[in-house]
Amino acid sequence: MSARRTAHHHHVYVVELSSDVLGEPSFRKSNPDYIFGKPCVYVGMTGLSPDVRFDKHKAGIQANRFVQQYGLHLVPALYAMYNPMPYDGALEMEVELAIALREEGYGVWQA
Repeated sequence: MSARRTAHHHHVYVVELSSDVLGEPSFRKSNPDYIFGKPCVYVGMTGLSPDVRFDKHKAGIQANRFVQQYGLHLVPALYAMYNPMPYDGALEMEVELAIALREEGYGVWQA
């Protein structure tokens, strides 16, 4: 197999959500330590570019309902330094990034 086909192409990404998502009981329940005023975000991973994946969420294609309904924009400052990476690394980083942001008081949804 060529090096081109084995290149890392998975990404973690973060979408800022409208604070209106705090009206969702499941979101509030998942964020008991949320600090009022901090951003609410969705953390995901994809084999696509984060821009394409965000557009798919917003279009309702394999969408997370919170991103589709409340997604505002990507926040590259929170994820760009990690990308691209292998699939297993992206799976692990998605969880680690969600945990780290929660520890900083963000409201986080990670599916």
